[in-house]
Amino acid sequence: MNIEQMKLVLKEILTRTDLTPCVVGHRGVGKTAGIVQVCREIGWRYAPLRLGQMEVGDLVGIPFREDNVMHWSRPSWWPEDEAPPTLVHCDELNRAQQEDTLQAIFQFVEPPTEGLQRALHTHRLATRHKVVVTINPPDGTYQVATLDRALIDRMVMLYVESDFQCWARYAASRELDSEVRGFLAGNSALLAKQGAAMDMQVEPTERGWEMVSTLRRHCRFPGDLAMEVYAGIIGKEAAITFMRWLADREGRPLTAREVLDDWDNAAQRAAAQRDDVQAATINDLLTTLQLTPQLEPDQEQHLVNYIALLPRDVRFGFVKSLLRIPAVALAISQDKYDAVIYEAIRVIGAEVSTP
Repeated sequence: MNIEQMKLVLKEILTRTDLTPCVVGHRGVGKTAGIVQVCREIGWRYAPLRLGQMEVGDLVGIPFREDNVMHWSRPSWWPEDEAPPTLVHCDELNRAQQEDTLQAIFQFVEPPTEGLQRALHTHRLATRHKVVVTINPPDGTYQVATLDRALIDRMVMLYVESDFQCWARYAASRELDSEVRGFLAGNSALLAKQGAAMDMQVEPTERGWEMVSTLRRHCRFPGDLAMEVYAGIIGKEAAITFMRWLADREGRPLTAREVLDDWDNAAQRAAAQRDDVQAATINDLLTTLQLTPQLEPDQEQHLVNYIALLPRDVRFGFVKSLLRIPAVALAISQDKYDAVIYEAIRVIGAEVSTP
C-alpha cells in the first residue's frame, strides 16, 4: 500500500480498535510523516520514541523505594491518564541496541487483554491512548535485529511502498520546488528504488484470526486494502484463501445462525451441501449450542429439520454430539421429534450397551 492508503488504514485501526499497527517500509518512504499527519487529522497528540536510542530505564522509569515497597517513576514520555488522546510511536523497534530493551517494549506493543489496560512493567496506559510501531524491513540492507514470531504475531503488519502519484500529491500540497516536481514527473523511477521484498514471515495463528475478526467487526477498508491488511496478520496465502472464501458465497457452508434463525431460506442450501461443507456447518452448530444451549421453539424445529436432511451416518454422529449438551438433548428428545431423532438415539444406545 502507499502512504495515503496507510493513513486510511491507520485511522480505522487506531480509532476503532486496540490493535497495534506496525508500519514496515524502506527509508524515506514517509512512514513517520504519514503517522504525524494522521495524528493531526484526528486531533491526537504525537509522542515519538526512538527505541534505537533508549535503554530499559528510559522505558520503565527509575526505581525508588517508598517504605518497604519498590516503585518505578513514570517516564517523561508516558501520557497521563487525563491527557488528550495520544499516539505513542515506537519508532525503530528492530533497531533497539540491547536485547533487554526489545524485551521490555514487547509488553507495551502487545494489544491489551479485553477489559484491561495496555501495560509496561508497573505502568498502565489509559485506554484513550494508542500505540503504533514502525520498522525497516530485515532484508539485509539495514542494521536491524530480526523480530521473533511471537512479537510479530502481536501486531498488524502494514507494508508501505513508494508510489509516485501519492508522492506527487504530497509534493503539490507542500508546494515543493516546481522544477523538482516537473523532473520527477518525467523520471518517476528516480523517486525511490524498491528494495527487496518486505517479508516478515507472518503466519496464521489463533491470535491472528482473532485480530482479523476484530478488524472485520469494527473497521472498513476499501477495495483490495482489506486483503493487504489481513495478509499482515495471517500471511498472504491465508489472506488470499480467506478473501476468495468470502467472495464465493454460493460455496460457503451454512452458519449456525442461518440454520437456527433463517431455516426457510437455508433449507434448500442445506440439502445441497457436500459432506465436507456439511461438516463445517455441523461444527459451527456444535460450537454455538455449547455456548448458548437454550433454544426457542422455532429454533428446536429448525435444528431437527436440519438433522433430518443429513445422511444416516452423519446424522447419528451429529445427534451423538448434541446429546452431550444437556439442554439440547432435552429439547430434541421430545416425543414430537421421534420420527427424526428416535432411530439415532436407539442406535447410540445399542452402541453403549454392546460389550
